[in-house]
Amino acid sequence: MTELLYLRDAYLRSFTARVVDRRDGALALDRTAFYPTGGGQPHDTGTLGGRPVLDVRKEGDLVWHELDGDAPGVEEEVVGQVDWQRRHALMRTHTALHVLCGVIWNEWGTAVTGGNMEPLAARMDFEFDPLPGGFGATVEARVNDELAAGREIRVAFLPRDTALEDADLIRTKVSLIPDSVKEIRVVDIVGLDKQADGGTHVRTTDEVGRIKVVKTESKGKGNKRIRIEVLDG
Repeated sequence: MTELLYLRDAYLRSFTARVVDRRDGALALDRTAFYPTGGGQPHDTGTLGGRPVLDVRKEGDLVWHELDGDAPGVEEEVVGQVDWQRRHALMRTHTALHVLCGVIWNEWGTAVTGGNMEPLAARMDFEFDPLPGGFGATVEARVNDELAAGREIRVAFLPRDTALEDADLIRTKVSLIPDSVKEIRVVDIVGLDKQADGGTHVRTTDEVGRIKVVKTESKGKGNKRIRIEVLDG
């Protein structure tokens, strides 16, 4: 099993780990700070043992790191270095999306139907039909107000039964998490939004900067897409 260091410390940039398995051009470690692609968030990049990390994927209990160059052997110790510029951009973007979700849920009670992100750019789909008039400008202003407010972001790990009893988490579809998962990681933007989530986030909303709504699109009846960019504050 790979210990997922990023779940408890998204600001960890370097770490030491042991190789537990390897295959053509890739290795699995006993612990990693590299985020693997999932939940709409792309993987981290950086280096392992000085070799560039090209891709990171979670398969079962192991996280596999695809390298540019020969992979070290099993039981070897390696030093990992996360590309901080990319990681921090993704942290800012992911938190911006949670603020967007919180604003839309609190104002319109509308659920998320999908989303994806790249560093400093993202899109999210919601159950609107149609979009309210002036929606883009209104949402942009309200999200930026929440970002500037510097709300604290807390990460907690709750027993599954406790998480399922929290009405604030219903919209995050906690029930879709497999029954085998007994502990739920919850990201709480205090006073605004609380979701079951496995991604990386900043510590306060003002660390995000601000956002720009660049486009709204209709993706069919009851499904509207919002595209944003994350800008410096």
